[in-house]
Amino acid sequence: MPSAAALDRFDLAILDILQTDNTTPQRVIAQAVNLSAPAVQRRIQRLQGTGVIRANVAVLDPEKVGKPLTILVEVHLENERPDRTAPLRARIAAEEAVQQCWSVTGEADYLLVVAVASMADYEALARRLFEGDDNVRRFRTSVALGCLKAGLRVPLGTEPGPAGRVGAA
Repeated sequence: MPSAAALDRFDLAILDILQTDNTTPQRVIAQAVNLSAPAVQRRIQRLQGTGVIRANVAVLDPEKVGKPLTILVEVHLENERPDRTAPLRARIAAEEAVQQCWSVTGEADYLLVVAVASMADYEALARRLFEGDDNVRRFRTSVALGCLKAGLRVPLGTEPGPAGRVGAA
């Protein structure tokens, strides 16, 4: 996988465009970054092949598809040994309603982001994930009241910084 240093300004410009809209035609990207369309295509294929681009997906509005509740769940474990956490990790990975699961530092061991239709659906999910697992000390649930910002955009240093210069710190 290329390191950040191995990505040149053309790669970063292409990635920036694709993060905004990955359906942008390659000819439009080529014009924007001053490369030929075949060169852009080769670069995108390389970025996909090396795992820099992990997926091309549609971002849905959870409310419009019947999942209006976003729940944040802190999971506190008794023991973090891999053999003790493997069953929980497998259940979390298999659970469609879990959008994200992060292993974190601090008091909690995992932080989950969950999208569900109702509190009853969340309660059923919590039972599936945590009930009967003696390695789960406790879990804390927070219901999101609103969203100030959501996205998966990775900052590439191509946006103007505080001084208005690209890459300014």
